Amino acid sequence: MSEEKTIRWSVFTPISILLVVTVIIGVIWPNSFYQLQTGVVDFAFNNFGWLFNLTVLLLIFVCLFLGFSKFGHIKFGGSEAEPFITKWSWFAISLTAGIGVGILFWGLAEPITHFSAPPEALGIEPGTEEAATFSLASSLAHWTLAPYAIYVIGGIAVAYAHYNLKLPYSISSTLYPLIGRHAFGPVGTLVDILCIFGIAGGMAAVLGEGVLQLGSGIGYLSNINSGTVLWTILVIVITFTYIISSSTGLRRGIKFLADQNTKIFLFLLVFVFIAGPTVFILNIGTQSTGVFFSNFTERFLWNSSMEGSDWPRWWPLFHWSIWLAYAPVVGMFLARLAYGRTIRQFVLFNLLLPAGFGMLWFWVFGGASIFFEWQGDSQFWNMIDTQEGGLELSLFVFLESLPFTLIISILMLISIFISFTTLADSLTTTVSSLTTKGNTYQNPEPPTKIKIYWGSLLGIMALLTITSGTGGEISGVDAVKQMATVAGFPILFFVITQVFATLKGVNQQTSFDRANYPETAKIEDPGKLEMDYDSLNAQTSKEKSGS
Repeated sequence: MSEEKTIRWSVFTPISILLVVTVIIGVIWPNSFYQLQTGVVDFAFNNFGWLFNLTVLLLIFVCLFLGFSKFGHIKFGGSEAEPFITKWSWFAISLTAGIGVGILFWGLAEPITHFSAPPEALGIEPGTEEAATFSLASSLAHWTLAPYAIYVIGGIAVAYAHYNLKLPYSISSTLYPLIGRHAFGPVGTLVDILCIFGIAGGMAAVLGEGVLQLGSGIGYLSNINSGTVLWTILVIVITFTYIISSSTGLRRGIKFLADQNTKIFLFLLVFVFIAGPTVFILNIGTQSTGVFFSNFTERFLWNSSMEGSDWPRWWPLFHWSIWLAYAPVVGMFLARLAYGRTIRQFVLFNLLLPAGFGMLWFWVFGGASIFFEWQGDSQFWNMIDTQEGGLELSLFVFLESLPFTLIISILMLISIFISFTTLADSLTTTVSSLTTKGNTYQNPEPPTKIKIYWGSLLGIMALLTITSGTGGEISGVDAVKQMATVAGFPILFFVITQVFATLKGVNQQTSFDRANYPETAKIEDPGKLEMDYDSLNAQTSKEKSGS
């Protein structure tokens, strides 16, 4: 390891211990651990569900305000900064590292679930046209603007703090405009630890889902049984692949994978649109989009406060909490791509374009699956409802309704594999950056040894979570989903704080290529700040002793 790149022990040691202990407890006492997490989740949703919903809705408007107000001209890195990545690659990475994994798993399963079992509190008859429009409108609320608004605010915050204020490349730096140098002391360390914990749980859960979906698809297309042995092999292969990809650096590994995967996405989208019920897709898609926008705020703010429906908890609130757990680290990763771009471009390529793609994906896959279920040509809902194959197998059963089933199924397996590899690659790199010092724009890549360490640990967590609960009352994936949701609860308050800090920071900038902080932060020249925690802490201690 070079002298410039050193381990940030104040974060590396406690989070390593915390994750290892969490996994051990989850494996030895899965049911008790699950019940404890359930209690925390119940408390969070029952008392703060309104805040989850309101925050996500407001984040959408905050991001649009930053992008299309006078602040949209602010350029990350200053007026002379030049981008290092093409716009196509930027969009591809944002898509695959954002909702690329989720739309493959939920693109069919969620619309079918809402169509066949809408919330009873709303009095919608299952299987009707009203249920169909409710289904797609709800899916659009969950998978378009919402996740990317949560990610984008974190990305703008990190990019502005790192490239414009010349602060360390970390999540805690985003609080600097609000609390000054305290962001680099114990408060900042705690914030970074909390965010890594949340993303580790979320990644283990999502990677576990991906392995189950891959295993079910392989088993469905061959005579190989989907079980512990196949899951173990898949985890090892995925982990090895994303460690190799991460080790090659952002500009090679993840860029290549994202480019190829986005092309596969586009092909699958066009193929299903043409081969499927095209006219129905267009009709139900436009109709549902109209319902989505006409009842825009209601889609985000309904809590069923009197009827007590479980639907808000298990759908929107669960999505919000998972994405909040992801938000700081995914935002930090997206910030790496932002050098030389403006806030307006950041909002366009990391919010509007991916959200538009998500809308088209749910139009096509959700609309087609609803059509086949409505016509009685499928057993999607029966499979999901009775757990005969479950959610992870429904996608491959759906493909039987289309021509060239085997070829498209193989392409889908490849896309699922690349999607999870890309996500794990980006998160591994970002967690490695959070636990090391000396990462700069000129030399942004963390040491390879650290990437291997975190990549291996996250892969082990995913394997343990999907195997430890096998045959038991509680599955490991469910337990880790709860863990990620628990982590998303405190991060909700951090994201709210981060929004205020970011708005204050950009508002204090007197020009669009340079920050002006002498009166507010007592720093003579932000451009002279060293991007190093040790020097910042030393200066903070000196200021305290002299006061």
